[in-house]
Amino acid sequence: MPRTSSDVSTSVKLKYVKLVYQYLVNNLISVVLVPIMGSVLFKLLLLSPDEILNLWESFRFDSIRILCSLFAVVFVSTIYFMSKPRPVYLVDYACYKPPISCRVPFSTFMEHSRLILSTEPKSVEFQMRILERSGLGEDTCLPPAIHYIPPAPNMEAARKEAEMVIFSAMDSLLEKTGLKPKDIDILIVNCSLFSPTPSLSAMVINKYKMRGNIKSFNLSGMGCSAGLISIDLARDLLQVHHKSNAIVVSTEIITPNYYQGKERSMLVPNCLFRMGGAAILLSNRRADRGRAKYRLLQVVRTHKGADDKAYHCVYEEDDPQGKSGISLSKDLMRIAGDALKSNITTIGPLVLPASEQLLFVLALIARKVFSPHLRPYIPDFKQAFEHFCIHAGGRAVIDELQKNLDLSTEHVEASRMTLHRFGNTSSSSLWYELSYIEAKGRMREGDRIWQIAFGSGFKCNSAVWKCNRTIKTPADGPWFDCIDKYPVHIPEVVKL
Repeated sequence: MPRTSSDVSTSVKLKYVKLVYQYLVNNLISVVLVPIMGSVLFKLLLLSPDEILNLWESFRFDSIRILCSLFAVVFVSTIYFMSKPRPVYLVDYACYKPPISCRVPFSTFMEHSRLILSTEPKSVEFQMRILERSGLGEDTCLPPAIHYIPPAPNMEAARKEAEMVIFSAMDSLLEKTGLKPKDIDILIVNCSLFSPTPSLSAMVINKYKMRGNIKSFNLSGMGCSAGLISIDLARDLLQVHHKSNAIVVSTEIITPNYYQGKERSMLVPNCLFRMGGAAILLSNRRADRGRAKYRLLQVVRTHKGADDKAYHCVYEEDDPQGKSGISLSKDLMRIAGDALKSNITTIGPLVLPASEQLLFVLALIARKVFSPHLRPYIPDFKQAFEHFCIHAGGRAVIDELQKNLDLSTEHVEASRMTLHRFGNTSSSSLWYELSYIEAKGRMREGDRIWQIAFGSGFKCNSAVWKCNRTIKTPADGPWFDCIDKYPVHIPEVVKL
């Protein structure tokens, strides 16, 4: 039904009431102190010179008291600055862009599926239905070994994919920042399903001939949220090592993990996961503050591994025919929702303005005192962040978070377009989304960004960044040659 003029008037009035409430609560100290200071200043102006002199005499201290006061101030200030954590800056980052030769249109993917699973037409039809509703576009890419019929996922091909993705992202990052490999202090590489010996971090050190005392780490088996785990590890290391920098490489190697069986729960990752990777430079050096793009404010990690269903909802195993793959449980979205609630409960008090925290507490008290059936208050995280980077794990993941957090279409645009253009690139998807926002020219100084990722185990991790400076539209990057055609309309079902 069309809205009447009285409905519109009421809506406008409620909007202004909410704005006034937010301003008063979020600026409570200023609202209270400014009138008090004004009245004190006004009374001082009314005093006579003799009264001002008498007031000054009453506040005079002897030299011993002055020295003691100064010592106390210096001591407290020293303790404060020594205990204050070092700021961690994101200097720059680079995302890998696959070559056009790796492109996998829908028609190619389905043709290969029919040839590989020629005796399993129901499995082929199932993959087609998943692909139709996936939210992926025609330009996503798979590694060369998967283009063979049948696929040839051997160790050599997996190493070649890792070298192609990681070295390309590293080369781009080093060129952007002017950093020399010998100047890198900390290296962290995360890749969940491909963990060769020597490790991927050792592969990077060998390629770039990094120095012998570099602190290197290789994280595996931690799922799509491993990128933020790596950021958290780098932050902790940068708190210990003064005047240092850290490079984080996030990727997922597809070659050895392409499932060639017929189990439906294990065929879904074939339809969603695609090539991708990112390299990020972090620093705690004051000299990098001016050129850094972002400053890390918070990292919050939530782990639901104690629950058996959560632990098994994303599980690598063999099917009855002995073929290895990743099985996705039907309870995945419910478990992800529970993990998100726990994560929000922790991160909310750290980032939400006072107005939202007060409403949340009042709603909680009302449910406890009056009725547990009252609708719980969902904090408005749009008051805390200007941009949202939601892990592009699939259309259902983005839809669920948009609904639960009451986000607009523009807030989830970067996630949907990343899924459409690059597919699910696992832990690196957050950086493609951040790059999308920059490519659209939307990142302004002071903007706050919330990155949310989910991973096997089951984990939900968040990182909060603040933009140091207005980001100019980059002249390169993964979106450089296609950003003008985005956003695109993504239908609910693409009939194949």
